[in-house]
Amino acid sequence: MIYSLARVLSCGRAALVWLAVLLLQPRAFAAPVEALCARGGMVVSACPLASTIGARILRDGGNAVDAAVAVGFALAVTFPGAGNIGGGGFMLIRLSDGESVCIDYRERAPAGASRDMYLDDGGEVISDLSTIGHLSAGVPGTVAGLYLAHGRYGTLPWKDLLQPAIDLARNGFPVSRELALSFERLLPHLGTYPGLSVFVGEDGSCREPGDLLVQADLARTLERIAFGGAEEFYEGETAELLRLEMERGGGLIDRDDLSDYEAVVREPVRGSYRGYEILSMPPPSSGGIVLLEILNIAEGFPLSEYGFLSDEAVHVVVEAEKRAYRD
Repeated sequence: MIYSLARVLSCGRAALVWLAVLLLQPRAFAAPVEALCARGGMVVSACPLASTIGARILRDGGNAVDAAVAVGFALAVTFPGAGNIGGGGFMLIRLSDGESVCIDYRERAPAGASRDMYLDDGGEVISDLSTIGHLSAGVPGTVAGLYLAHGRYGTLPWKDLLQPAIDLARNGFPVSRELALSFERLLPHLGTYPGLSVFVGEDGSCREPGDLLVQADLARTLERIAFGGAEEFYEGETAELLRLEMERGGGLIDRDDLSDYEAVVREPVRGSYRGYEILSMPPPSSGGIVLLEILNIAEGFPLSEYGFLSDEAVHVVVEAEKRAYRD
């Protein structure tokens, strides 16, 4: 079995809360009565629709990397705030024979970027320039990373793994409550970025839970990637559409940035915690090194003796997190 994790150790506060629970609760891994169990495999993601697609891939004979690729593209449709093909991520893979690799497909700065590009003439940060709009975008790595993982470890045809996402985008799916809430943050930007109109109703209001969300342009993009692979995204029609949009909006990403992008295979960082071997993502992710340092600090204290969520246990974990992140 291949296990794969993407964007797990760079999730900020949510990851810290989960890590704190694991450290403070010695029985955190004990399965509650209502836990779900599976013999052949299990898929967990931020969206039930995407997880269902991954489970179906496993049932159809795919391995965990096949499932991860299918889930990744499905999330590009159902979880656009984080699961999109315009971003990037990390994947940690461990094979049944013990071989372990990391795939780094983090976004890269375009060649035209500069150190002070988000500062005004007085050296002050220009509000929102690094987080909203064309200048905030890095060269996307998701397609390259998932394509590399599939090429090395996948078993099912590439097109078959993207077809469920294409179907979701073309035919639509019911908007979840969480997705509907996220659309509210888009309303102030509709006038600047007309492409966001797909996420609102005809009257200009946010789509409500249960509304059908159809993304025809995204379906066509995914279809091109399904038949042309990563080369299409970085050098084909999609690359040209990206270049034109960057040109229109004053962004920096050009055709050379796209064609030069490569996902990188890296060695995991390795550590231990109370007899367990820990594998995690190396730089450019900060998550793996930070995780290992937190665990190594916490290992020196009898957390289980302090008691779950006791003042002493919480104090140790918080201070370990502070020092690891400071380093």
